[in-house]
Amino acid sequence: MHLQRTVLFAGMAASLFLAAGWATAAEGPATAQAPQAKAQAAKPAGDTVQAQLETSTWVPDGKADAPRVIYTFTDPNCKYCHKFWEAARPWVDAGKVQLRHILVGVIRDDSPAKAAAILQAPDRAAALMEHEKKSAQGGIAPAFSVSPDVRKTLEDHRKLMMSLGFRGTPGIVVIDSQGGTKNYGGMPRDAALPEVFGAL
Repeated sequence: MHLQRTVLFAGMAASLFLAAGWATAAEGPATAQAPQAKAQAAKPAGDTVQAQLETSTWVPDGKADAPRVIYTFTDPNCKYCHKFWEAARPWVDAGKVQLRHILVGVIRDDSPAKAAAILQAPDRAAALMEHEKKSAQGGIAPAFSVSPDVRKTLEDHRKLMMSLGFRGTPGIVVIDSQGGTKNYGGMPRDAALPEVFGAL
């Protein structure tokens, strides 16, 4: 049984890598992009993007009535995703920003199972918080099995991430006060954080 589970997770992650066209770890493109992360016009049109993001299976992090909403494509094994989570704490804790994590499982063989552990938890927000707080120890334990529904959710998220032009994680979409969107590929530079998160 253990062998079957391992093969399932490895095959699942491998298929995601191949579908995304990554011959190396998915973290590679994000690592390369991190120093040059720049804002760019969202594609397709903002209203369509926002509708697609809102209907995804996102995990909330922060107050529901926060004035700024930021969607982030997050792989549980992505160290830059964790750095973005850490960088957001002052804004999230102040009630200024709600992060909405759209989980994907593309970096390592156990990424889908770790994402599933969060998505299948009774309290997804609490499971995400547990994962982030245990980041130094490897994060949340992988789920023993990934349900068909969650497997489909992760694939839908991967397709959405690719359709928005992201080839690595984090892929960040900021929704501004007028409902427009701005994309950031990779971890933004420190100097860009006020632009991403808004006034503190």
